[in-house]
Amino acid sequence: MKNLSRREFMKKSGIITSGALLSGSSSSFLGNNLQNRPLKNIVIDHVDSDFEREPLVRPFGFAGGFMTEIWQSASYLRGSSGIHKIGLCTQNVLWSDGKVFAGHSESGGNALMYALTERAMQMAKGKSFKTPLDLLDNLFPELEEYAKKITANPQLRQTFTLNALVGLDNAAWLLYAEENGIRTFDEMIPRKYSPAMSHRHDKVAGIPLMAYNIPIDEITSAVEEGYFFMKIKIGQPGTQEEMLEKDKARLTAIHNSIGHYETRYTENGKLPYYFDANGRYQEKDTLMRLIEHADKIGALDQIAVIEEPFPEEIKIDVSDIPLNLAADESAHTDKDALERIKLGYGSIAVKPIAKTLSMSLRIANVAHQHDVPCFCADLTVNPVLVEWNKNFAARLGPFPGIGDIGLMESNGHQNYKNWNTMMSYHPRSNATWVKVRDGVYETDEEFYRTGGGIFDPMPHYEAMFSVND
Repeated sequence: MKNLSRREFMKKSGIITSGALLSGSSSSFLGNNLQNRPLKNIVIDHVDSDFEREPLVRPFGFAGGFMTEIWQSASYLRGSSGIHKIGLCTQNVLWSDGKVFAGHSESGGNALMYALTERAMQMAKGKSFKTPLDLLDNLFPELEEYAKKITANPQLRQTFTLNALVGLDNAAWLLYAEENGIRTFDEMIPRKYSPAMSHRHDKVAGIPLMAYNIPIDEITSAVEEGYFFMKIKIGQPGTQEEMLEKDKARLTAIHNSIGHYETRYTENGKLPYYFDANGRYQEKDTLMRLIEHADKIGALDQIAVIEEPFPEEIKIDVSDIPLNLAADESAHTDKDALERIKLGYGSIAVKPIAKTLSMSLRIANVAHQHDVPCFCADLTVNPVLVEWNKNFAARLGPFPGIGDIGLMESNGHQNYKNWNTMMSYHPRSNATWVKVRDGVYETDEEFYRTGGGIFDPMPHYEAMFSVND
């Protein structure tokens, strides 16, 4: 097994069946992208922000830590034309910078990220832009320096700043769309990025998340409900040896419970395993010992991807590891994504709901140019942001070994105490594409026509800013 290259292993195991890394049909669909219309110069003349605290069902463990609540911030932008839009953001300090999370109380870390959002809103006031990408480029450098100051962390990860900008960026895209007469997500994508977003899947896999403390019987129940692609958190708390032994035991228990199930969505008919280490493995040898254990118990050919195994500062070539490794946190920007691709990473987890739609388009574009597949990971976001992620996932190319279907992690329904209430804030909460059925979201023509509802008014969030009207 050690002597096989990743590509040779993937072919041997049936994960890929041709010489091309990307597989599946290309149902290309490009919007008109405003080719014959000049873009308006949008001037922001009023801003506002607010947030809500949402408790979790139980402590949510990953990256060696645990969260008990998640803050949902809302960003209000009004243009000089009088048109206003609201963008949402789900904060995740533990994911975006574990040192900030560990160095403050949970509320303190969230307060720092929200302070960064508020600073960005004030910086945006009076600014003009043609596209939201221009606005992001204008704000990011100064905002990043401010973030380093308020967190007292000169090595602050860029994902912290990007996470804080998601609501502002979404509001800017909606304002950009309204000002320029755009009615669909396809039209909204600038032509430069269309090739990376040219598919139109009629199904997107709903990927639930199984954190450290999720019982094995719940994982089995999820499979019996129709879920076929689950994200399993590895890299458990403890020393490297303690972590490895816990992860080996977890992998064995999972494989013993669900390894025999079959699915029509994979080329080898087996359930794919998606492991996320959140950078907990310090050395390649430690990860190889886990992979050797997977081989020993007969689970190796079911591991579709291992996400972010190493800390991002460990820039080692991973091309000799015979599995598809995905970059997530370490691919802060398109430049970082390219660096990871050159190090041998075989896929990229994109997060328009965590790194902004603007930056995610750039990341997906770089990956597409190098024939590296992408999929959408979650940040335990609210129901409206699920649709932003779904719009992205539905347009990405197929993933190796998986049929012509989009891939999107979505775990909010598992973790929020008030998920049903949050769902009522969704402007099209009863639409067919909103809930997973037999493991997939049905992304039909109505979904594409409406953008999943992201262009609709959101009464709950509008009420937060009624004083502005």
